[in-house]
Amino acid sequence: MTVLWTLLLGVLTWWSARTDAPTVREQRTLGQALPVVQRSVGQLVAAVGDGAWAMTGQRVERGCRVTPMDDGAELTRGVDVLVAEGGERALLESVADRLPEDWRAGVRVSSEGPRLRADAGEFVLVEGRVVTPGRVRFGVQTGCRPLDDVALADLLPGNPGEPALDEALRALGRPADDAVEQVVAPCPGGGTARTRWVEAGPAPMSLAGLTPLAAGAALVDTPEVYAWRRGPVVVLADATGERVRLAASTGCS
Repeated sequence: MTVLWTLLLGVLTWWSARTDAPTVREQRTLGQALPVVQRSVGQLVAAVGDGAWAMTGQRVERGCRVTPMDDGAELTRGVDVLVAEGGERALLESVADRLPEDWRAGVRVSSEGPRLRADAGEFVLVEGRVVTPGRVRFGVQTGCRPLDDVALADLLPGNPGEPALDEALRALGRPADDAVEQVVAPCPGGGTARTRWVEAGPAPMSLAGLTPLAAGAALVDTPEVYAWRRGPVVVLADATGERVRLAASTGCS
């Protein structure tokens, strides 16, 4: 009986290891979480709608501890949204209301201001917070996981051209730049959301030359940030860092 019981336990363990879904985050690799992260970013873009936004690049941080014996890595992606000062909480609540119901998204107010939290499934966390007045950052985080050999590349790699960026560079007196970077995410209803960006030079830099491109209908107009719409593309000039960045984003219809 002991031998038979031991054999039965061995067979059940083998079957469970091969067929059962992982039950904790530490059992899922970073590569397995990547599709969930990509889809979550697409959901955020769709929930943001027609505002001034740009997806942030994919960041992988190594060196965290999955277990006391094993190193891992954490993957983060997100979306930055610019609104009029005072409208940050309304944006967070609007996005929470538009996210899938099973994410259980909600906004709570803490000593650090309003914060959105949601569960995208597969142990992937979605957060939204105010980083500076008028700027809200939504982040999708995997937490620390085993790092596998999957290529952590975006869905459409490469350096494609973008007419809206070339137009903005000319308006700032800068030559066209081939060093365009791109990040993409699948839209919930099909299609692909994308952000392409390029550096326009060191800050500070006057953004006044961009005013004619908005045709009097700027989405955001401050000394350091200027955003407008060019057809379906949202163009954003950000001079808040050490380098001026131009981003052109196409969302989910």
